[in-house]
Amino acid sequence: MIDPVALTADLVRCPSVTPTEGGALVLLEGLLSGAGFDCTRVDRNGTSNLYARWGARGHARTFGFNGHTDVVPVGDVAAWTHDPFGAVIEDGWLYGRGATDMKSGVAAFAAAAIDFVADTPPDGAVVLAITGDEEGDATDGTVALLDWMDRQGERLDVCLVGEPTNPDHMGQMMKIGRRGSLTAWFTFRGKQGHSAYPHRALNPLPAMARMMARLSDHVLDEGTDHFDASTLAVVTMDVGNPATNVIPAEGRATVNIRFNDAHSGAGLIAWLQDEVDRIVGETGVSVSMETKVSGESFLTPPGALSALVSEAVQLETNRVPEMSTTGGTSDARFVKDHCPVVEFGLVGHRMHAVDERVRVEQIHQLKAIYGRILTRYFADAP
Repeated sequence: MIDPVALTADLVRCPSVTPTEGGALVLLEGLLSGAGFDCTRVDRNGTSNLYARWGARGHARTFGFNGHTDVVPVGDVAAWTHDPFGAVIEDGWLYGRGATDMKSGVAAFAAAAIDFVADTPPDGAVVLAITGDEEGDATDGTVALLDWMDRQGERLDVCLVGEPTNPDHMGQMMKIGRRGSLTAWFTFRGKQGHSAYPHRALNPLPAMARMMARLSDHVLDEGTDHFDASTLAVVTMDVGNPATNVIPAEGRATVNIRFNDAHSGAGLIAWLQDEVDRIVGETGVSVSMETKVSGESFLTPPGALSALVSEAVQLETNRVPEMSTTGGTSDARFVKDHCPVVEFGLVGHRMHAVDERVRVEQIHQLKAIYGRILTRYFADAP
């Protein structure tokens, strides 16, 4: 039996701050290879990724897990109670960067998978797709794994992403979709001049303020069947002008939109461009825009996969998890183009924080949930 707490601790001791591999995937590759998994490193552009399969290709059913071993920076080390990479266990808590997000999740599904195929070898395949590029740009992590899988003819029938999903209590929430995320950067250009002679300048700042107010006040939608209303936040407005007697030539602003399935990234970009054209026509200020869609919104409709996860969670926690689409983005936004995907993991309110930590008993509980999911999934195989 693989101890998921000991494995979590071993992974936390690997300083795998994005994009550094830090030894985490090397550790997992050795463990999984020793358990009979066929492991392949799928590294791309300096990013480390691991694909591990138990069971030959061509099986009727393949269950996949997805997760990441990279972590965000620790911040002020002096503010931590324990070494961020020490994996200290105290009063029932395991401390360390990545303890919650999401080395414990990876440890739990790796331990569950190893024990499952050893105890009850299924008529099917179990795949672990683990990336080192989720906390960064996410361009060479799960995307690289999926690209490689497509070239190799590797397929998953369903996938469970082990990200933290519960706000406060184990069993509280699972994710069946995610909002999309779009960031837009605007540069407003006018003509610099003396603030005592504004008629000789073209001040870009009123145009910037007017447009940001319009975007912020605009109601994108009222929500959909499975999603809350989309949101737009003005996240920065920058001028960099220290002088009180100078009208600057340029100002910059940025907005971030979290959007539901009533929108697409392309549709929102077209709307933003209309707003740019409108403010240019009204003020004569030049405006340029750059955009990045980090992920489109998606939904895995409630069905067999969500019911499977919900049943396992309920049996272990005595809670029926809410099917939610709240929160930020995850690598499920890439997996959804490959197969049906849902997310379930630990309580996540301490992730990315100083003294990030996880309850030890919850790691064992999560392994048990993943084990139940595997057992039921293959027991129900035709």
